[in-house]
Amino acid sequence: MGQKIHPTGFRIGIYEPWRSRWYATKKEFGAFLIEDQAIRKYLKTNYRFAAIPKIEIERTREMISIRVHTARPGVLIGRKGAKVERIESVLRQITGQTVKLAIEEVGRPEMSALLVAENVAEQLEKRAAFRRTLKKACQMTMQAGAHGVKITVSGRLGGSEMARTETQGLGSIPLQTLRAKVDYGFTEAKTAYGHIGVKAWINLGEYDLTTKRGL
Repeated sequence: MGQKIHPTGFRIGIYEPWRSRWYATKKEFGAFLIEDQAIRKYLKTNYRFAAIPKIEIERTREMISIRVHTARPGVLIGRKGAKVERIESVLRQITGQTVKLAIEEVGRPEMSALLVAENVAEQLEKRAAFRRTLKKACQMTMQAGAHGVKITVSGRLGGSEMARTETQGLGSIPLQTLRAKVDYGFTEAKTAYGHIGVKAWINLGEYDLTTKRGL
């Protein structure tokens, strides 16, 4: 398995469930796909501080159910659920359908690859030393109970003239088996001297082989 394989996409339909779950005719499929992308873009852009690693979308004829996984549910819920109603209203305008929003809290953000990558990116944007940031992020993930972690940053690190790539890791990240539950996340740190790409892989152990999800 080469480096260009997306670990989540590789497992979709085998051990991982689809992030969008609906059926559509050939005529509707493209429009639904664009709608799903618009929903995810709106939530990630306007509520980036809510730490959202995953958004699941289900459609029926009557409504769209959106399950948002977040490490900071209070940012999305607001006082007495006021923000939820506002978000549902905006998404109703985007989709033209009834929208039901469900918020699910992420118990251990250190075990989510996307949240770890976003945390590293946030530190780099604040001009933190990249080696220290990577080392600390890896240690925190391992302390949370991960079997392995690898983080890669690419770009003009520390403001250097030439772009380069740095990688730090602890434990093991199996690349040759589907049984390993490897979470992957990518984001970009927008620094004054250019964008720095941040990739994170976290080995969460093995899937339960008695039940295959996503089929």
